[in-house]
Amino acid sequence: MVEFLLIVLAALLLLIGLIGCILPVIPGPPISFVGLLVLEATEKVDFSNNLLLLMFALAAIVTVLDYIIPIWGTKKFGGTRAGVIGSTLGLIFGLIFFPPIGIIIGPFAGAVIGEMIQKDDFNNALKSGIGSFIGFLLGTGMKLVVSSIMIYYFFKEVFA
Repeated sequence: MVEFLLIVLAALLLLIGLIGCILPVIPGPPISFVGLLVLEATEKVDFSNNLLLLMFALAAIVTVLDYIIPIWGTKKFGGTRAGVIGSTLGLIFGLIFFPPIGIIIGPFAGAVIGEMIQKDDFNNALKSGIGSFIGFLLGTGMKLVVSSIMIYYFFKEVFA
C-alpha cells in the first residue's frame, strides 16, 4: 500500500512540475525532480546516482536560465539597460498582480515601457518587448523538455 501511495505521489509531483513549466509561480523542474526522488524511494525503482545527479543539474540549470533568458532576449533585440530593468520589474509586477497571465505580459510590457522612458522610440521599444517574450518562450520550452524527460523515466520505470 505504501508503495502504491509513493508512486501516486510521484505522479502528482511530476504533473504539478509539468504545470509549473507553464505557470511560473510553480518551480516546475525542481518539483518534477522531487517526484523522481519519491519514485526512487519505492522498492520497484532504482535510478542510478548518475541519472539523479544529471536530472538535478538539469532542473537547477533550466530554473536559473528561466530567469536569465528573457533578460537576454530583451538585450538581443536591441533593448537597453532600461528595457532589461523594465522587463525584470514587469516580471515581478506581473507575478504579483496578474498571475498567471502576468508572467507573459509583465516582462513584455515592462521592457516596452522601460524603453519608451529611455528613448521614446516605440519601434525599438516594441522590438525589446518581443525579445523579452521570445526569451520567455525559450525558457518555458526548456523547462517543458526537462520535466518531460523526467516523466519519461517515471513511465519507463513504473510501467516496464
